[in-house]
Parts: sequence; C-alpha cells; structure tokens
Amino acid sequence: MSPAEAVSNTKREIDVQVPAQEVSRETETLIQKYQKLARIPGFRSGHAPASIIRQRFKQEIQNDVVDALVPKYFRKETERQGLIPVSQPRVTDLHVHEGEGMHFKAAFDVMPEITVEGYKELRAEHPEVFVTDPEVDDSLNALREQKATFAPVEGRSISDGDYAQVSLDGTPKEEDENTKPVHMDDVLVEIGGKNTMPEFTENLRGTSAGDERSFDVHYPDDFSDERLQGKTFAYKMKVNAIKQKSLPELNDDFAKEVGEFTSIDEVRQKIREGMEHERRHNAERESKDKLLSELVRRNEFEIPEALVERQIDVRLDRGLRALASQGMRSEDMKKLDFGRLRAGQRDQAVQEVKASLLLEKIADEEKIEVGDDEIDREVEALAKQTNQAPDDIRARLTRDGALDRIRNRIRNEKALDFLYRQSA
Repeated sequence: MSPAEAVSNTKREIDVQVPAQEVSRETETLIQKYQKLARIPGFRSGHAPASIIRQRFKQEIQNDVVDALVPKYFRKETERQGLIPVSQPRVTDLHVHEGEGMHFKAAFDVMPEITVEGYKELRAEHPEVFVTDPEVDDSLNALREQKATFAPVEGRSISDGDYAQVSLDGTPKEEDENTKPVHMDDVLVEIGGKNTMPEFTENLRGTSAGDERSFDVHYPDDFSDERLQGKTFAYKMKVNAIKQKSLPELNDDFAKEVGEFTSIDEVRQKIREGMEHERRHNAERESKDKLLSELVRRNEFEIPEALVERQIDVRLDRGLRALASQGMRSEDMKKLDFGRLRAGQRDQAVQEVKASLLLEKIADEEKIEVGDDEIDREVEALAKQTNQAPDDIRARLTRDGALDRIRNRIRNEKALDFLYRQSA
C-alpha cells in the first residue's frame, strides 16, 4: 500500500488494497446471510443454492462487500500510516472483483502540525470596574417601577401622566406578507410618556372611559421593534379605563418586598455587587476575545476544510434556534438563502476553529487537564436544567460523543483562563 500523498498540509490521498482472500471471505459470509433470508420460487426458505444466490443478488452482495470492507481497510491503512482523519473519506477509483481483491483511493482531511508561538508574550487589558451611585439609583428605580401599582381614576378625562387601559386592533396599511395585524386587550398606554408614540398621546389625551378612537401611526425606520420599523398601522382603540401609577417608597418595607433583605441599604449593596460582577465579566470576556484574535494573528496555519464546515453548521444551528425563539416560523426559515448565510458565517468560523486548535495546543504545552469532578458538575447542571437524572444525561452524552466535546470545551476554557491570568 502506498504512503499518503500530501495534497496540502491538511489533505491526504491514499491508495488502499484489500486482499483477494478477504473479499472472498466477506462475499461467502454475505451469501450465507442472503440464503437464510431470500425467498426464491421453487426453493424452501433458506435452502436456495449458493450459486443461485450469487447470480440473483450479485450487485447487492457486491455493494454490501464494499460497505463492509472500505471503512475497515481505510481505517487500517490510516492507522498504519499514523494518520488521523478529521473528515469522511471521498472514495474514488474503486475496483472490486471476486478473486482479484479490491482497491480504491481515499481523499480526506487531516489535522496539520501546529506550533503555537508567542502566547506567553501576549498582553491583555485588565481594567478596573466602577459603579457610580447614580447608576445604582437608576437600577433601584427600575426595580421600583416593577413594583408599581395602578389605581383606577373616575370622574375625569385622561391627562398627561395617566395611563389609558385600552383594547386595540391595528392593521398594516402596506401590503406585506411579513407584517401581520395586531390585536391586544387591556394594554396600558402612558399619556405623554417618553416611550409612547406621539400619535397615541395626541389621540387619547382628553378621552374618557368608553370612548373610541381611530388613527394612523407611522413607525420610524429605527423603531425598537424591528417588525414595525418603517411601517404605518391603522388603529382602532377603545378606552376601557383610566389608571394612575403609584410607586412604592424606598424604605425597609420595600426592601423586604423585593427579597430577603432587612434594609434598603442592603438592596443597594446587592445591586452594586451585581452590576460590578456583570461589568467585570463583560470586561474579561472582551479582553479574552482580543487575546484570541491576537493569538490567531500571530499563528498562521492551514486548517481542515471539514472543521470549518462543521463550525459553520454549529453557527447556523445556533442562529436558527435564536430566530425560532423570536417567533420565526419554520416555513419562513425555508425561504432563507442558506448559501449566502453559510458564506457569511465562514470568516468567523475560520477564526473560531483556529482559536480552538491553538488553545488545545496551549493546553498540551501547559499540561492543562480536566478532572472528572469538573465533568460531573457539567452533567449535574444539565440534569438540573432538563429535569432529568444525572445518570441518564451521562449515558446519552457518552453515546452521542458529547461528553468528550464537553471535556474539550472545558479544557479550552481553562487554557484561555491561563492566557488571561498570565497576560496581566
């Protein structure tokens, strides 16, 4: 058998020979299986002569021989040559004849030799995190807004600062299959509110419970809800009630209402700690992203196309799940231009694959390992999220090969943590 031909750093092509006796042995085994299962007129089940089976099912038997021996001998030859495929082989020039053996060519991707350089010289920002008193006050007021109550107002019309409790129907004025009519019951609209469309305020100001209004609303191109951007809706509204908002006082009673606190100062401290933690986490993530980008920039190497395609699949799957969670229908997803979407994901997928391979190499260099206790914690967290038994989760992950992927992910995260700590 010939050595692998190096088409590039990541591609190999090998010639594989299968001995004639192995082809004959596999053929005879399959003939016996066909004899047991074949139903041929004139013969009792399981008693048709081998010569009849060989003639009648010649093509099927040959296909089964190929299916059985190609993967087996491809694996044997790659192991003999010390090659580790990272893609399925593309088989060409297949020749198989009973009594003459089998031979074929197999092209596949392999992992390149990677030498990671300069990672100990990398430096990253470790900015200090600050949270100001006004920022804590804003967050506390947002929490206060969540606890607001709305009391009915009677005997007068709606004025600025009031809330109109309305039922509404909205119809898009432009023909657009992606824009659907809107129907909502008992929506609270703040009259004169900074987030209230001016048309709502102008048409509802001065109305009373029971009044009805019809008017158009044009949404700006940068409106927060993408589904409404640049659209004009014709609304019919009925005012069901007038409400006035009341905010709770910021005192110790409020603290006890929002959680297990005894004073408003404890709430402030908890808010401050939470904001500091989030900012520290975001700053660390941003610094790590920059570290990885610089690491990839300093280490140029060719990567297997199969790994890039696999990462594109991961990114697309993640994106489609996000669209589904936002309400996109499956029939609308089928209309997406997946060729363009894949092309758009490619550059980022290449960067992610390179970063992952470099982190694996750094983990090797620094002898970073993942303990069984770390895997156990991941399995237990997944079990808790899905409300399943940890043993069932572990069995499924092992069967799917996902347990090894989890171990590799944790190992890469630890390698990135090492880079970040030593980059100060």
